[in-house]
Amino acid sequence: MRGNAYTVTVTGCAADGAGVARLPDGRAAFIPGAARGDVCEAVVVKEQPRSCRAEIVRILTPSPHRIAPDCPAYPACGGCGFRHITYEEELRLKLQRVNDALERIGGLPVRAEEILTTGQTDGYRNKAVFHTARQGGKTVIGFYRRHSHDVCPVDRCLLLRDELNAALRDVKNRLPAEGGALTLRAGRDGLREPVTEELDGLIFRVSPASFFQVNTGAALLLCQKAREYAALTGAETLADFYCGVGLLTLFLGRDAGAALGVENNPAAVSDARENARRNGIPAEFTAANAEEWDAGGLHPACVTVDPPRRGLPAGVVRKIIELSPSRIVCVSCDPATLARDVRRFEGYAVRRVCAVDMFPRTANVECAALLTRL
Repeated sequence: MRGNAYTVTVTGCAADGAGVARLPDGRAAFIPGAARGDVCEAVVVKEQPRSCRAEIVRILTPSPHRIAPDCPAYPACGGCGFRHITYEEELRLKLQRVNDALERIGGLPVRAEEILTTGQTDGYRNKAVFHTARQGGKTVIGFYRRHSHDVCPVDRCLLLRDELNAALRDVKNRLPAEGGALTLRAGRDGLREPVTEELDGLIFRVSPASFFQVNTGAALLLCQKAREYAALTGAETLADFYCGVGLLTLFLGRDAGAALGVENNPAAVSDARENARRNGIPAEFTAANAEEWDAGGLHPACVTVDPPRRGLPAGVVRKIIELSPSRIVCVSCDPATLARDVRRFEGYAVRRVCAVDMFPRTANVECAALLTRL
């Protein structure tokens, strides 16, 4: 049910990319597709106690940051969130999001020093999940619409590597007509399974069930920043929790005396061991939950963590504190959970934070933080 219409000025951006404006009664209105600086007429579509969701009826004065979207599926497709604004504004908003989380959720005085980007905003994704559905008596292929499981038909996605877009053209024959999903990855050797990726001379095998960053170029920037934060000098021990296929373990392990990776996905552990062998790095990998891992009296100089979006369980935080490393490097794809997690490390202080634009033209942002023992 559509509610009242208001003339508002958009002053900020929410975590999902929606514009934020204030209604005359003081409530925050979250408006998808709005840009900071827009003056627009918006109608309320969902009421909440202290806020609401609204839709643009018409733009009265466009923001200086607004541009014409270059994708015919935008904004119906839920993949992108920022194709209506300049890339410079997108980077500013993402850096602000990280800093807002550090201040409001973490209560921390530290600020993200920069946001790193490859400068490549399209054609970077090495992974895609295609969906099919029956619509109007025919099978359509595409991606989910924003906040739903309805399929938005897509002929070509600007975010994907060329080989994934090529696969999109014949994916209909590989999915059931009544609806289904297919995950495809592109590596340096095409669409084979498993694929391989190269970062800074290291070769990584990635099996279908294993995790790897979707933006290989930005992953290199992230690893380089984590290496800078870890500051290993060749003799220390590194422990990497949620190590996946060994990306950080091996990238940073070249600077360590010993490197250990802990991961609860057996397929990823198998990949990690193969990757260590292939790259000639004597790292060890254990299939275990991080909080249940028996360190055997080990006290690594540096611990790295790259957990899922939900962040670190309290047990993992306790485990790391027990290990008493001099440095902790936390990587996260959600600034809110990063800010929550880093403040829970008693006896440690957050020294540096950096954002990485792992997901250009979407509302998501990666970040990394350095903590040192007090």
